[in-house]
Amino acid sequence: MSDASDRTRRDDPNGRNSSSAGDRTPPAVAVVDAETPGNVGTIARAMKNFGFEELLLVDPPELDPDGEAYGYAGHAREDVLPNATELSFGELAENYHTIGCTAVTNEDDRSHVRYPYSTPADLAERLPTVEAPTALVFGRERVGLTNEELARIDEICSIPASEEYPVLNLGQAATVTLYELRTLTVSETQLPNLERTRAPEPALDRLYGQWGALLEELNHPDEKRDKTMRMLRRVFGRADLTEREANTLLGVLRRATERPAED
Repeated sequence: MSDASDRTRRDDPNGRNSSSAGDRTPPAVAVVDAETPGNVGTIARAMKNFGFEELLLVDPPELDPDGEAYGYAGHAREDVLPNATELSFGELAENYHTIGCTAVTNEDDRSHVRYPYSTPADLAERLPTVEAPTALVFGRERVGLTNEELARIDEICSIPASEEYPVLNLGQAATVTLYELRTLTVSETQLPNLERTRAPEPALDRLYGQWGALLEELNHPDEKRDKTMRMLRRVFGRADLTEREANTLLGVLRRATERPAED
């Protein structure tokens, strides 16, 4: 684990953090005074899941390579966790545009310790325009970030949750936030990004024709058939059936239409 001076020297030979629109890096993730090594490992794993690399630790517990943190980190034990930087809260606030994550907010403009705030989804839209080195800051498991710490932070982020119980544990809060911000770091996921292809109109027309045949075979009342067919068209229109789905339904309807004659 490196310290803050090592990180500063890596960023700029003159001891300054450098950033420009052309070389923006994803936000760092800072964890303040984590209570257990497992919390750090869980957050490191979430970072690895969603493409975040820079882990900053303020007053961390001891992270034994054979202990809980590395056990919880999954593949993040190979890079995110061992490359974490230890620094003070003052160094964090001085060198980064900080975003403090908290469940408890004030809801009027008379106090600016926890107000105004953004949601993680809001940040996903706005952070690409922030040119300063940025850090998402998470606090302690039980009490989060103190008001004194939040007063030194540039902006506040809060996850929308049930009013009855809005408090997430540290690992949950980090995972939800990083998931919402994955568009800043991940260009491809394990899920194929395929556009849905709507069935061609002739296939849909055959499907609707078969529905009409079934309604006739079932002696559906004549005065209700037009209305029923209109309803079916709108249901399937909203569904955007693929050609395979349309053909499968067509086959089922044909068997249903033919069944009364077999009996």
